[in-house]
Amino acid sequence: MRSARGCGTPPRAIRCEETHVASPASATGPAGKSGGEGRDGQDGGGGQGRRLLAVTACPTGIAHTYMAAEKLAQAAQELGYAMKVETQGSIGAENVLSDREVAEADGIIVAADKDVDLSRFAGKRVLSVAVAEGIHHPERLIRDVLDAPVHRGSGAGAGGGGGADLFGGAGGAGGKERGSVYKALMNGVSYMIPFVVVGGLLIAVSLALGGRTTPQGIVFDSSFWQSVNDIGVIGFTLMIPVLSGYIAYAIGDRPALVPGMVGGWVASHGELYDSKAGAGFIGAIATGFLAGYLVLWIKKVRVPDFVRPIMPVIVIPVVATTSLGLFFVYVIGRPIAWVFEHLTSWLGGLTGTSAALLGVVLGLMISFDMGGPVNKTAFLFGAGLVSKNPEIMGMCAAAIPVPPLGQGLATLLRRGLFSAQERETGLAALFMGCFGITEGAIPFAAARPARVIPANMAGGAVAGAVAGLAAVQDNVPHGGPVVAALGAVGGVPMFFVAIAIGTVVTALTTVTLMTVGTAGRVGKGASVAPAPVVPSPVVPAPGAGEAATGSASAGSALSGHLTARTVRPQLASREKDAAIREMAGLLAASGAVTDVDGLVAAALAREELGTTGLGEEIAIPHAKTDAVSAPVVGFARSDEGIEWGALDGTRARLIFMIAVPSAAAGDEHLRILAMLSRKLMDPEFRERLLSAESEADALVDVLREVQ
Repeated sequence: MRSARGCGTPPRAIRCEETHVASPASATGPAGKSGGEGRDGQDGGGGQGRRLLAVTACPTGIAHTYMAAEKLAQAAQELGYAMKVETQGSIGAENVLSDREVAEADGIIVAADKDVDLSRFAGKRVLSVAVAEGIHHPERLIRDVLDAPVHRGSGAGAGGGGGADLFGGAGGAGGKERGSVYKALMNGVSYMIPFVVVGGLLIAVSLALGGRTTPQGIVFDSSFWQSVNDIGVIGFTLMIPVLSGYIAYAIGDRPALVPGMVGGWVASHGELYDSKAGAGFIGAIATGFLAGYLVLWIKKVRVPDFVRPIMPVIVIPVVATTSLGLFFVYVIGRPIAWVFEHLTSWLGGLTGTSAALLGVVLGLMISFDMGGPVNKTAFLFGAGLVSKNPEIMGMCAAAIPVPPLGQGLATLLRRGLFSAQERETGLAALFMGCFGITEGAIPFAAARPARVIPANMAGGAVAGAVAGLAAVQDNVPHGGPVVAALGAVGGVPMFFVAIAIGTVVTALTTVTLMTVGTAGRVGKGASVAPAPVVPSPVVPAPGAGEAATGSASAGSALSGHLTARTVRPQLASREKDAAIREMAGLLAASGAVTDVDGLVAAALAREELGTTGLGEEIAIPHAKTDAVSAPVVGFARSDEGIEWGALDGTRARLIFMIAVPSAAAGDEHLRILAMLSRKLMDPEFRERLLSAESEADALVDVLREVQ
């Protein structure tokens, strides 16, 4: 099974956290030689002079990448093959395979859960599998690669089976049709974000510095600011096709990019299917997945050999683009136009009802799809009544900025729940919200629709209701604080009160839903029996607890980040989430943890991207969070083992937890993970850890071997 993209070479699905380590697994050949040596055919053994290459990569961390590299290198040496292993990370590939090495290779193993460019391997036998296969079945892969099919050089990327996919099942070789839905979605979101930010900020700046309110809306007296606004509008116009196109790319590779982008353009332009509003980002998500899976289906069609070279360049894009475009215009577009028309009629029947109720309805609609048909119905309804009933536009204007302001505020309230990229997007969303650009919240809604959209709607409904009760008026068809600053709002104080309350409601609801989403997974997939109660961790005062855990001065390991204070010979917890909480309390003994709950939330959020259970009875939960002031590592054992979702089905008995500050995560975080993942591949080292005396100092002595 091939997964959607993760990190390393483009396209990237989500921002990877732990892949740029400077010391990748070395190429290993017989008798300890590197893969670049022993090319004279003297490697002997079962390899009989065979020269193999490998590429390993995973989308959410380095641990699987380096474990697979180590396992493949070790297996190759034992079987008598010369092998070089390239590892791919967020700053590019390391231990890169040269053109000469590729030309001389007898077979190439690609063990990856992310996109890997196979075009350089044209004419070579290539075996593409999940990264987990490289960890658990390296000998089998080495035997099978020599019988693998020859890669035809279409340029399509490859990824391994998504054994660690959020929605995928256990991996194996195969097509992308079983790739992760989440990762494909995040691939589109990651490429869309720059368009949202650039387009939104240019529009906001032009409105602030060159805009003037009129009954027809905000206009520009200067052609310069009009041009800046137009450029921003282009960026915004492109964001929907880009979202759709790169979702499709993540599923069907390059041939799916054109149909995905064209489909997204069709979805965002309602005039193509007789609708006054396009389908927005929800329509783009639909066309992205439709395009991706349509391309996968077309690829399965058998064609004559002479047609194959033009399939990815001409046949697949043309057929998929035409089919998807017509399907959207004549099949999907009709219901969208119908919904738009009937929502408008329904809203017209509400004008005589309570102002608060109408405000709630308009706020819900404005915040639902942020530019889609439901949002546009409410906005155009209010805009059409500006001259007759400006109170209705006032309700809309108060709700319009709430989604981006609320999501931006959420990233400030609980930074540990969001990635660095999301926090940066949150700052841009705050700015866009001030200028009434609801689309600033789309990246958050696209990434977590089940949590963000309800939170946006809750805040929008509150803002609309407050504005309706206060009879706030807006005399221009636009929203957000900018219209008040430009003098178009009647009842300015209550207008800002409505926006503020709605923003706080959205932010708090978002944080609550995200926190509940991580905490609610305790015991998932386990029996109904209640989990053991683990006492809340108590952070000891400096110098306390040394009789039980040993003094920090007794020694340290892992570059000083692990001491006897952060080692526990036996965990009390029996379930993963409880174990993470217990480990967070253990790390707090170092004095580097400033917020235990924040550390737990960040570690659980990381688990949502894919299990940190690496197999071989190992788990390495980790987090980059402002809940710690300095890098810290903890280690604990579990005699019974804890179900961690490892791909090989083993329960975690050796558990490491790594936490680093967001601002200083960098290479130190990655270096620790790389050292651990490589050393833990040594069965003798694991056995020494399991059999060491139940004293913290004894375990630290063993862990000093990790270098």
